[in-house]
Amino acid sequence: MTDIQDHRERGADVAGLLLAAGGGRRLGGRPKALLEHRGRPLVEHAVGVLRAAGAGRIHVVLGARAREVRERAALDGCVLVDNPDWAEGMGSSLRAGLASLARTDARAALVCLVDQPGITPAAVARVLRAYEGEDSLVSAAYDGVRGHPVLFGAAHWAGISAAATGDQGARAYLKARADAVRLVECADVAEPYDIDTEADLSHLE
Repeated sequence: MTDIQDHRERGADVAGLLLAAGGGRRLGGRPKALLEHRGRPLVEHAVGVLRAAGAGRIHVVLGARAREVRERAALDGCVLVDNPDWAEGMGSSLRAGLASLARTDARAALVCLVDQPGITPAAVARVLRAYEGEDSLVSAAYDGVRGHPVLFGAAHWAGISAAATGDQGARAYLKARADAVRLVECADVAEPYDIDTEADLSHLE
């Protein structure tokens, strides 16, 4: 099997899952999905990163001002998942996204956050290449510290959903299984900063 064939097969099995529902409370109530980066909404940029990395299909979880996000961002070809409980935190969006993927034949979810524009296609592709099957647990690492994106094989979705509360997402689940998580170093190709505060807006271009 060639590298190109192998990459395509992994992309077919793995669905991109973009969490983009947050309301930007510390940004004066500006949803992160609608922040502008390189002339387009941040959610559109993040979808482009997943596509460039080889994700075969992408589910995007929306929440705050979802109608406006749909109107302003070019998300053609994506499955848009509404999370009415988005104000509860990232855990609710992760649950909504995994529930959406459970209705497909995807064997793994490659999870990215909308507010990390320093994550590059190269970093996402490295995590995607580490996929081996439904038991896979993979995480990007930055100087050895676990970060995003993360990849969850389908065998873990029920457990992750049960543990995802508040803003924790999959943190507790992964911490409890640290020995099973394959870390993929990405510090040389990406920066894992978040856009959380007014000061962080300086990272946007």
